Formats: sequence, structure tokens, C-alpha cells
Amino acid sequence: MTANSSARKQDVMSGKPVELGAFVQALLQAGRIAEADAQALLARRRDREDLRKPLLAWLAEQNLVDQAPPHRVLDIETLTRFLADQAGQDYYRIDPLKIDVAQVTQVMSYAFTQRHNILAVEVRPLEVLIASTEPFISSWEADLEHVLQKRIRRVVANPLEIKRLTTEFYSLANSISHASKSSGRAPGLSNLEQMLELGNIKDPEANDQHIVSIVDWLLQYAFDQRASDIHIEPRREKGNVRFRIDGVLYTVYALPMQVMNAVTSRIKILGRMNVAEKRRPQDGRLKTKSPGGEEIELRLSTLPTAFGEKLVMRIFDPEVLLRPFESLGLSGEDLQRWKEIVGHKHGIVIITGPTGSGKTTTLYSTLKMLATDEVNVCTIEDPIEMVEPQFNQMQVQDNIDLDFASGVKALLRQDPDIIMIGEVRDLETAEMAIQAALTGHLVFTTLHTNDAPSAITRLLELGVAPYLIKATVVGVVAQRLVRVLCPHCKKDTEINEAEWTVLTSPWKLRLPKNISESVGCLECRETGFKGRQGIYEIMPLSDTLQHYVDDKSDLPKLRQQAYKEGMRSLRLSGALKVASGTTTVNEVLRVTPEQGG
Repeated sequence: MTANSSARKQDVMSGKPVELGAFVQALLQAGRIAEADAQALLARRRDREDLRKPLLAWLAEQNLVDQAPPHRVLDIETLTRFLADQAGQDYYRIDPLKIDVAQVTQVMSYAFTQRHNILAVEVRPLEVLIASTEPFISSWEADLEHVLQKRIRRVVANPLEIKRLTTEFYSLANSISHASKSSGRAPGLSNLEQMLELGNIKDPEANDQHIVSIVDWLLQYAFDQRASDIHIEPRREKGNVRFRIDGVLYTVYALPMQVMNAVTSRIKILGRMNVAEKRRPQDGRLKTKSPGGEEIELRLSTLPTAFGEKLVMRIFDPEVLLRPFESLGLSGEDLQRWKEIVGHKHGIVIITGPTGSGKTTTLYSTLKMLATDEVNVCTIEDPIEMVEPQFNQMQVQDNIDLDFASGVKALLRQDPDIIMIGEVRDLETAEMAIQAALTGHLVFTTLHTNDAPSAITRLLELGVAPYLIKATVVGVVAQRLVRVLCPHCKKDTEINEAEWTVLTSPWKLRLPKNISESVGCLECRETGFKGRQGIYEIMPLSDTLQHYVDDKSDLPKLRQQAYKEGMRSLRLSGALKVASGTTTVNEVLRVTPEQGG
């Protein structure tokens, strides 16, 4: 649409709501819908229930095929973008993670937003961005500009998102406001710590309905955004709430400190932790429901800091254990090698990688596959990451001298078939793992090393005798997590030969014709990525490789021989995912070490 035609459209529609007839006619003239569809739409929208729905939402439900290439269904975002073009205004895709809720809810009252179907989405020094569902109605603009003393810039956004987020944002702001006021009700009590020091252990603030609402919102919002971790971090004046999504942290809210203290206490109560104890780190766990009704488990961890108690909640999705290995990133030749390793009746299987590389998910998924009615699976963990009914799980408790080594010693008297040791940290634990393997058990454990061959070096450094490594270790797997390109918006692009050479050197992997690159859309919050998958370096300890276990200095020879026997380096594994359009070159380079490829 030209600027002149857009201006004429605005003149005709000024002050009027968007009507079905005019909008359908505009779609028809633009060649976006067929004549038959236009006639059917005008005849169909007579039902009273339909009339109560936002026009664009109702149109999106009709599943109309866009007549313009690539002939996709006209969803609500496409229709919103078309309406923005008609009105001569910018289309705005609302990303809740990028909105300062505390700031935008101060722009206007909730009643005002409801009356005019608008929502402030950005507050800038000289202007405020207001998203609306009725771009041709401007009767409210002058009054709001006068009150704000700022210029208003209109944008058009998804009406369903405006309606949903308006309710969420103002409910949250209202709860925080009331919680802030109620925290100062008792004279002389400025924060929760003072209340507890005076013996008020019942903690009325943490059980206040507004605090309960804030915690409920926080958890549901995290599930909705696919967060893996929630960080509640105290600062000097305000506390930050951050979500880790696909490995990246996003700040989602800044809470007043007194409210943050109450929120932390509320979560500690739910996790059956000691609310009064703020000087020592604590661990806990709680179960709740996701928006879809599935049971979700969270692991809680507190840490005393300079400004107060920091709380991290790790979210465990039980559906992860039900997914096939292919969806975790293990497929083809790698999956076959992995199944051969875990198919041994006894020996030690080591999974290695830094914190957050997906080791726990791989371990649990594998144990879930092996845990049939005929075997006894026992674990010793610090802490128990996810409670699984098919396993017998025990947690390390240093206060009663129950460490990994003593835990394994106890497990060996429980007639186990498979043992999982959370981590080998010292020689004593390594020796117990070896003893378990030598006595006919299959042992899974983890180490923190850069790649698979380095795990052998780490065991030698701990003081494990080479002959014991040869006798017990059946395989090592190193892994990393790479972000997966969003399937809704990724697009093909030409490969940069220099980048491909850096990624695959020193191997001569064939240059793919095309790879995919990130774009960004509503589904992935404009990041271009949605979800993560593992890349793996799988090294069965063959008879040939055992010749290089005797000395730490033989690590380069061990690595080269492993490559000759078919082990793919982490970067090479990542390169195959780049070639298949799963991720990008930069993403693989970001998470993989230079050593080994």
C-alpha cells in the first residue's frame, strides 16, 4: 500500500473501530484472500458469540489461506501486520521479557487501558510507545499526552496479547504495590529479617495473599517462557528476577527489596526450608503444576550474599525423560555407539562436560531406558536432581559424613545392578566406583573435563592406577548444548567457506550447499533460537586405546587414535548439525573448546 492510499484509509476510518466489512474488503483488494472466502466471511460472522471475540482473533480462527506467496494460513500475527499497514502505523510484536512492567504500568491506569484496548509497551525519554487494537481511534491520545508530557507513538499489536498481558501486568503491579505497603504496616519493622529476629516465625508477609500471587505469577511465567532456571538476586536497592532461557539469562522484573525478601521466604516455605536461617546455604525442592496441568519439580538453592539471600530455582521437566534420544541430539552413528557402551553388563561409563551441558539429562534418560523391572538401579547424588520412581535415590549429606564414597559403599550392600554416582571428585570416590565395576556392576558417573579423552587424564591425576582404568572404564562421552534454530523463522543462507574451515579443521568435511541462519519471530522471542540439543564426543575405550592410558603425556596420541577409530570431536559433531540446518556455526564455536577440533 502506498503512503497516499494509507493516508486516505486513515481519513475514512478516523475515529471508527475496525469493522469486518471494511477489513475483508481491504484484504480482498490487496489480493490476500479469495472472493469466495470474502463472501463466506461476511455471511458467517453473525453469531453473537463470534461478535464478542476480537475481529482479528475471529478471522484467524477461520484458517484462511493467504493468496500471496508462500500461501500460508492467515494467522493473527499476519492479520495484525496487515492492519498496521492499513493504518500506516508500525507493527509491534510484544515480547514480555523486554517490557519493564513496573514502568509501563505507571503510564496509565488499568481502567484506562481496558476502556481503550491499549497498552504501553515502551517508555522512552521523549516518547511512549502505545500498542492498540484499534489504530483508527485516537480520541484518547490528547488527554494521555497532556498527562504524560511526552509524545505518543502508536503501534499495532496482537489483540489477544494486549488483552492477556494487560491483565497480567496490572495484576502483578497491584500485588507488588500492596505487598510493599503491607510490609511497612508494623511500626519499627522495616523488613522480614527484623520480624524473624523478634520471634515472628509464622512470617505473615510470606503468606500474604499478594506475595502468594507474585510467587504464583513468577512460576507460571517461567513455565510459559520455557525457562530452565529462575534467579532471585538481592541488590542494594532493588532485587532482580532473571530467567535462564536456552542457556541465556534475561532480567524479567526488578522487585522492591522488602517484597523480594517476602517472595524468597514464601518459596522457602513451599520448599520446606528453614525460613529463619539466612546465614547458611540451603537446599530444598517443591512440586507445582505447569499452565498445562503437568506436574513440575523445582530444585531450590539459597546462598547468603552481601545484600541478602539469593535464591535459584532449577526447573525440571519430567517430559525430558520421556523424549527419545534423537530429540536430545543423539542420533545415527553416535546413538549406536552410545547404546553399545551402555549395553555392557559391568564397567564404568563416564559423562563429562561443564556445568549446564546436559549431563544430568543424558544420565537420567539413559537410566530410565535401562531401569526395567528386572534390574535394581541405585543412585548417590548431590543433590538429587529429579525424583524418579524407578530409581532408588540417595542424597549426599556432609553433616552426617555421608559423602559419595561412603554412599557407594552402602549401595554395594543393596544388591544393585546399575549404580549412578553424581560426580567423581576425589580418589576415594573413584576407587569405590572402580570396586563397584570390578564386582560386576554397571556404574555411571560424571567428570568436569573439556573433552572425552581428557577424562582419562583426570582419573590419572586423581591417582587412579592405569591398570584399573583399563579394567573398568568402558566408554567416555563429552557433551555440550547448542541452541536450536527456531523452525518457524529460520531461513537458508549460503555457507561462509572460511567459517566452515575454522569449524571443521583439521578435518576435510564436505562444504554443504546451504546452511540455515537465525531470523527471529514471536515464537522464539526474536532470538532466532528455540530449545537446545546436545552435541556429543563418544569414545568407547577399545583395546587399542588402552595402550595410551599408562601416562598423562600420551593424551594427544590417545585423542588421535580415538579419532581414527571413529570418534567425532565436539566441533565436528556440531558441524554436522550446522549442515543439517539445526544450528549455526557461531553457536557451535561458542560452546565447544578449541582442543580436538
